Amino acid sequence: MRDLNLKATEYFEAVARLGSVTKASEELGISPSAVSQQLSLLEAQLGVKLFRREKQRLILTLDGDRLFQTTTQAFGAIRNARSAISLQRDRRNFVIRVSPSFGVRWLGPRVGAFAAENEDWNMRIDATPDFSAFETENVDVDLRYGLGTWNGVSVTPLMHDLVLPLCSPAYLERLRDIDPDPARQLAKARLIDSVKTLYRWDLWLAYNKIDIPDVSYPLRFDRSSMSIEMAKQGAGIALDSVTLCLGELERGELVPFSTAFDVIDFPAYWFVCPSRHLNRRIVMRFFNWMTAVSKKHDNAARAHLEGLGCRFRIGSPTDLIDVKPWGL
Repeated sequence: MRDLNLKATEYFEAVARLGSVTKASEELGISPSAVSQQLSLLEAQLGVKLFRREKQRLILTLDGDRLFQTTTQAFGAIRNARSAISLQRDRRNFVIRVSPSFGVRWLGPRVGAFAAENEDWNMRIDATPDFSAFETENVDVDLRYGLGTWNGVSVTPLMHDLVLPLCSPAYLERLRDIDPDPARQLAKARLIDSVKTLYRWDLWLAYNKIDIPDVSYPLRFDRSSMSIEMAKQGAGIALDSVTLCLGELERGELVPFSTAFDVIDFPAYWFVCPSRHLNRRIVMRFFNWMTAVSKKHDNAARAHLEGLGCRFRIGSPTDLIDVKPWGL
């Protein structure tokens, strides 16, 4: 390959592909004489004729055709790669990080609409419990579950969490057959623990003055999406977020364990980024879209719970002392 005249080979491929020295020179941006000179050098180097002339037309010889079949594939692949690189460079990238369960259960089913409205942007979404290190990572926006206590960044509330015990209708019927009193039902129920949520069973039981001796959690998960799925399958009661499972409630796959207990209502989902990122058009476009979609979803969740007879209690950070804002 060191001995091969690549410039002459490139000129040869253009002439053979276009069938004309003049057309090749126009594509290459050089004079026809320069193209002809390089063809002569290549033929001299290889020791064969690559073209023959017939009635003012250039016809590939057998050796020329063999060389052309190889070089046109190689240069074609190079041209395609160059075009792909240029396209990728010219397209704009938008990187979103999101808490895992919120990303899978809430953002995932909706973000396609935003992508369809912004087809000139490449979007990448990372679902991870790790908060973004904006100064060292290429992240535009973080949609984060927590208390909103992140310093040095812009933090805007998107939605409240609406937390209450949830289970399948069949599991609720089994508990009611055992005992009519909801508090005593809980003592005999399988409690599903979402270990990274802000409101867990110990806080909820204490607030509602329910004493369960030797409370245990036979099912524990570090993702709300798994806890919700297990409750839907009738494995027990999950204390979790209506924000993440409104669809299951609307379809009747999950029901409130009891409307005698208040729905805990507190801000939990946040739009987080450095203040300078808000100057980017795509970030503000996404912020406005998230605000509108979040409000619509929050209104629907509240209306559905009110229709079931639920009451709401406003939660506060003081309820969550010693609880860290884990990635849900």
